This record gives sequence, C-alpha cells and structure tokens, in this order.
Amino acid sequence: MTTPWGELALTRFPEDPRDRLRAWDASDAYLLRHLAEERVDLSGTVVVVGDRWGALVTALAAHAPTQITDSHLAQEATRANLARNGVTPGVVPLLTTQDAPPERIDVLLVRVPKSLALLEDQLLRLAPALHEGSVVIGTGMVKEIHTSTLTLFEDILGPTRTSLARQKARLILCTPQPGRERPANPWPYTYRLEDGIGPVSGRPVVNHAGVFCADRLDIGTRFFLQHLPATDGPRRIVDLGCGNGVVGTSVALANPEAEVLFVDESFQAVASAEATYKANGVPGHGEFRVGDGLAGVASGSVDLVLNNPPFHSHQATTDATAWRMFQGARRVLRPGGELWVIGNRHLGYHLKLRRLFGNSAVVASDPKFVVLRAVKR
Repeated sequence: MTTPWGELALTRFPEDPRDRLRAWDASDAYLLRHLAEERVDLSGTVVVVGDRWGALVTALAAHAPTQITDSHLAQEATRANLARNGVTPGVVPLLTTQDAPPERIDVLLVRVPKSLALLEDQLLRLAPALHEGSVVIGTGMVKEIHTSTLTLFEDILGPTRTSLARQKARLILCTPQPGRERPANPWPYTYRLEDGIGPVSGRPVVNHAGVFCADRLDIGTRFFLQHLPATDGPRRIVDLGCGNGVVGTSVALANPEAEVLFVDESFQAVASAEATYKANGVPGHGEFRVGDGLAGVASGSVDLVLNNPPFHSHQATTDATAWRMFQGARRVLRPGGELWVIGNRHLGYHLKLRRLFGNSAVVASDPKFVVLRAVKR
C-alpha cells in the first residue's frame, strides 16, 4: 500500500498466499491522503475506529493512534501488520468495542462499518471524549455511505458533509458540537422470543450493537432452532460463530449437563452470547471465547459443533470462513462427534462436508435453508 509516508506491506489475517483480497481499499488510501494534504494535526490523541485490517493505524503508527475494533481477526491482522512494518509492540494501543474508550480524543477517524447499529453505538460511546477542536473524519466506499450514515454523524456529533468521491470512495467530514443534546444509547437491546421455537420459546435474547439481526430472530436461526439435535449427559458442545448465543443457549437449556463453548471473532457477539446465557439462568456450564474459530480448542475434545457460518467478509462474498470453520470442527470433534450446519441451499455446503468428513446428510430443508449433519469417523 502506498501512503504519503511511504510503502507498507499489509496482509489480512489469517495470512493466506492464495487470498487475492487486499488488506486495504480506496477509502483507506483516500483518508490517509486527506490527512497529509490538509496537514491535520496528529500530535494529540488519535483514535481509529473500525480499521478492518490495521492499514490505517499501521500508516499512522508514528503518532501512536489507538485502534478500536469489534473484530478479533482485525486485531490480529493489525498486530501482524505493525510487526511486519517494524513498529515496536505496544506503541499502538489495541482496544475492543467492549473496552472503555479514551477520555479525550483530538482526532477521530471512523472506517464506516457495515452495521449502522454498531456505528450508532460507537459514536454515542465516543462523543463525550470529543471537544470543539476535535477533528472527525469518516471514510468508506460510496456504496457503504448512505443518508442514514450521515444522519447518525449529524444527530450524534454535529454538522456533517461529504467529500467528492475518488475511486468510488468518499469521506465524511463532521464538526463536533460537544454540548449538544444526544439521543440515549439503545444498545444493548433485549427482546423476547415467541413461542414454538424449542427451549428458548418466550425467553430473552440480548444483543449488543453490530450483531447479526440484533433486533429480531433471523429466519435461518429460527429454522435451525427447530431442528437442533437432542443431547443428554455431560456433552461438550460448541456454538461456533455464536452471534447472540441463542443456539448454544437453547442446547444448554435442553441439556443442563452440557458444557457449551460459545465462540465468535466478534467481541460484540461474544458479549451478547454471555448476556443471553446469563439472562436465561442456564443451570449448565458456559464458556465464552473471542477467537479465530476453534483455534486453541484441543483436538478430539468436542462431541457436537453447531455452526451457521458467514459467507461475507465485509463487502466480499467468500466461502473461506466457512471452509476454515468446517476444518476446525473436524479437528476438535471426537470420533463419532457431529457437526451440524445451517446455510442457504445455494451455498453447496454439503459438497465441502463430504470432502472433509466423507459424509453429509440432510437433516431438514425448506426452499431457502438446509440443515446438514456430518459425522467424524
């Protein structure tokens, strides 16, 4: 990546030499050029929110910016990219969206997230740290910035305008007004499930901002809940890519002796899963882990993995995450252990499962979704 301060070597995480997706895009480059051309003072506290693979904080490392991210993979990519470019460990503070933000922010740089709710939550959390002299700049591709995006900046921080588009990227230029009245933060948000969906019928689900379908139960999860396997006894079960944890919580309610591990790469998701689990007073044992899939889980230690894999990485459609999840599941399952997957019918997950496990069976299907089971022989 070419920046006003030199060339950077950047990769995504986990690094895959076959992956042709870059660790930055035109919106990152546009923001960095703007900072240099406008000679923005970076000597104070610089905070970068939503830096997807660490490109922004790596380019600005000389100014010791603070990164705030919801993504474990983004955080690991940042660590690797900082090291790759000779930045001393610890120079760039790496915070999560669940951490307390800095008390004072002089320059706030926001990589617009896909989730409008996450943007709302983060702007409301960061607004008290801004002052009249703070510089606030958002960046994103044109297709990522909508009227609703600008309205959030305007309503929460202050007067907002956009730049001209360059290479299909745009900047958001906001003038903060610290004394203005702001709306209350609606996150986390809790709702109760309706009847007819198993052990979680009528029970609360807690969602932090940015979690998939945070204001309602999505139809895929609803279908999965209606076809989950029955378990009994002290089983070790993983809710892989747990989101708000409703799937793992349902299994734990049905089998109080189960030990359920909730795993997601999103800090917001794991916080939601833990809150959902606790809100339901589950008598079993739950473990909550932010991480790269099943990395760190012992091989042959799990009886059942439940998985609703994502098929998007930001704006890119890819099955790489699902493939890695399936590989991880096969490694951690005991002989006879099972992986249960739900996905859109057109994604063809049954082919991947047959390739990995040597078998794949359809448990349930409808015109849109299919629930598959693979057994480790």
